[in-house]
Amino acid sequence: MALSGHVVGLLKEYMRDLVEQAEQEAVAHESFGFSTAPYRPDQAISDLLAILDDRIESEGLQVGLPEDFLHEMWGLCNEARVQVADQVWLDRNSSGEPASKARVRELTYQALMAFLERKG
Repeated sequence: MALSGHVVGLLKEYMRDLVEQAEQEAVAHESFGFSTAPYRPDQAISDLLAILDDRIESEGLQVGLPEDFLHEMWGLCNEARVQVADQVWLDRNSSGEPASKARVRELTYQALMAFLERKG
């Protein structure tokens, strides 16, 4: 599936929203003294698919998302899962940065977009 520039832009916007949401959650958890549970790339992909489902249902046609987009993205994400997880593991371990939910989402979505571009 070749993604149009418009669809790629929407995907990146949704991904940014999810990273920002995770950053806000981390601040809230920290202020209340909660510890955060480990977060994995497959969870980041599931969160992306959930927001796509929600956005397609609420605004899909208005923003120009194809009718079968969620189904196609689910298939692509499923195909990319292992490769994305491996890339996130490499990036996390080479950077030495803590594996916050926001950072895992950011790395996951970068790896997913790279996979989609190669596939496209």
